[in-house]
Amino acid sequence: MLTIGELASYAGVTVRAVRHYHAKGLLPEPERDRSGYRRYGADAVVELIRIRTLAEAGVPLARVRELLRADEEEFAAAIADIDRRLRAEIRERQRHRERISRLASGDSLALPPEVVEYLDRLRALGVDERIVQAERDGWIPLAAHSPERVPGWMARKREQLDDPRLAGFYLTLSQAFDRTDDDPRLVELADRLAAYLTRMADERGEEYVDDTDIDSPLARLMDTLAFDVVPPARRLIALLEQRGWTGWTRLERVPPDQRPS
Repeated sequence: MLTIGELASYAGVTVRAVRHYHAKGLLPEPERDRSGYRRYGADAVVELIRIRTLAEAGVPLARVRELLRADEEEFAAAIADIDRRLRAEIRERQRHRERISRLASGDSLALPPEVVEYLDRLRALGVDERIVQAERDGWIPLAAHSPERVPGWMARKREQLDDPRLAGFYLTLSQAFDRTDDDPRLVELADRLAAYLTRMADERGEEYVDDTDIDSPLARLMDTLAFDVVPPARRLIALLEQRGWTGWTRLERVPPDQRPS
């Protein structure tokens, strides 16, 4: 016969755990002997190991009691169900690990891989990092709002970046940084950008210039993010509007009779 300490040792648990299982009604508590000690047989070791194994597998103690009383068929079915649940939890925890690992990977924290690849390509072209940041900040809410559309948008972006003129657009835009609103070079830049956009629209269609097709409130939010990162952009957009184009996130033609003077 075994003392409670020996029972705990053989089953690989603590004495405290044994007493806890007694309190929960999982392990029968034997009567005390004449010396005042509780003595356990070998069957208690086997039962305690079964309890410990189920508990360590994440089975709630209330369910452990049920399983200990189940017949062989019920026990097998219950174990299969627990296994399916554990597999699902493992998959979910793996997804959590992947998200955590992305915390140190910059852009990929909140963006799909396609957008990260697009941003990296802008950097490779020599686009100013502040423009890349503005693009990144805009794509974060856009990807969160319409994740199913990101692959299509990015396919179009990759196609557009293959056009050297669009790369030139970004490089020209880089020249807008570190300039004051009254810098005459912003006017020159607006002329060049407006001519570029008009030529693109005439050759490829206006949907090629603006293919995001997002609602106005979201576009305004993304514009605000961009203007916060690129302050000269607000003045540049005002100049572009005089030349027939408006918007940052959603580029649209302005009819001649609606253009500001």
